[in-house]
Amino acid sequence: MSEHLLEKSPSFWQKYQFYLLLIAAVFVRQLPIVAIPFNWLESYFHEISHGIAALVTGGNIVKIQLFTNGAGLCTTQGGMALVISFFGYAGATFWGWAIYRVASAHQRAAQVFSATMLLLLACSLIFWARDLLTIIILVILAVMFVLTVKIRQLGILQLLMKFFGLTILLNSLFSPTYLLDGRDLGDGAALASITFIPEFIWVLIWFVLALAALYFLAKSKVKAN
Repeated sequence: MSEHLLEKSPSFWQKYQFYLLLIAAVFVRQLPIVAIPFNWLESYFHEISHGIAALVTGGNIVKIQLFTNGAGLCTTQGGMALVISFFGYAGATFWGWAIYRVASAHQRAAQVFSATMLLLLACSLIFWARDLLTIIILVILAVMFVLTVKIRQLGILQLLMKFFGLTILLNSLFSPTYLLDGRDLGDGAALASITFIPEFIWVLIWFVLALAALYFLAKSKVKAN
């Protein structure tokens, strides 16, 4: 009679971890003070995505500004305006998705990625921060990643990185809707003026991208090692 190895069934936490972390991220977004650094985090990835798009298309980053209300501004020179404008919200979605996926892949990968984020923040401080408020916000974000790098329990680090990824994705899901205020300001209005495609179409595209990222993460079979 042949013997079969029975796989251990996943625990409730393992089975529903994504949804529990998502609920936690939704809850944190509702807390006025606690949510602030996470709003800054999404704003930073939004602005650095503009900057990276400028660099990739032959332009330069002049400066990055972050504000206390979660808004931001990346001033660029040269490059392709259409690509630069589009990749603010799209880039933030990608960062959120990538952070979660990398953290899911392996605990050590989460540690390396956290250190990489710290290096990116350091470069932003040195090269592109020009005002005191932006410097303070970037320092606070850097401290968040310094604390994660110092966590000895890699499982906890992994969960924190997943949580960071989901908060960034949730912010990138809802932030584009704030553009529909009738003022013709922001990335959507810039893209509308370049392409003659209405602003709400661009907002819809960004919303669908973030929703799709969340959907594929929920369906992902990647397991932490």
